[in-house]
Amino acid sequence: MKKLAAEFFGTFVLVFGGCGAAVLAAGFPGLGIAFAGVALAFGLTVLTMAYAVGHISGGHFNPAVTVGCATAGRLPWSDVPGYIIAQVVGGAAAAAVLYLIASGKADFAGVGGFATNGYGELSPGKYGLGACFLIEVVLTAVFLIIILGSTHRLAPVGFAPIAIGLGLTLIHLISIPVTNTSVNPARSTAVALFAQTGALSQLWLFWVAPIIGAVIGALIHKVLLSDD
Repeated sequence: MKKLAAEFFGTFVLVFGGCGAAVLAAGFPGLGIAFAGVALAFGLTVLTMAYAVGHISGGHFNPAVTVGCATAGRLPWSDVPGYIIAQVVGGAAAAAVLYLIASGKADFAGVGGFATNGYGELSPGKYGLGACFLIEVVLTAVFLIIILGSTHRLAPVGFAPIAIGLGLTLIHLISIPVTNTSVNPARSTAVALFAQTGALSQLWLFWVAPIIGAVIGALIHKVLLSDD
């Protein structure tokens, strides 16, 4: 239960911090943090939560990471369903709190896209399905390689959360214009539940592509990059 609580809490903070930055701060008149600020917010949530609760559960906060770690032999497959449920519920709880806060604005007229991910008309840069699928697969694979490499027994001790957090920041800097950056099905699901767009109809991509990418990244690390 402590592991599941850690995954719930870490995913809650990731969604609340990252998506909250996008919804509340990115476009604030005159002082908006824009893409770079949102990218840093996502990276900081993972970095801080990895230090805070990573020692309890491994600090996944992401169904794709959980599947990738199981593929790499870092997590028993029997733990995967519980982790994913805790992550999805934690993310949804954060999105609900964020919705309540956003709706408290004096001129509130709806949450609109609510930091959701999408392709085609729902892509920030209007990128097509193929491009969005490909970038989610590639960047999730890269993310898993960063995670598995930085947490390897021969890696410098204590620095993994920094590498992982900066890695996620870099991933967002690359892909926010394309898909608004998922690489995390729990994050995508959480905000899609409250969005006023067709985000739910496109949610399948942000489960399938990140999980495929995570498995690819885990296999690349296991076969080509690890000396285990």
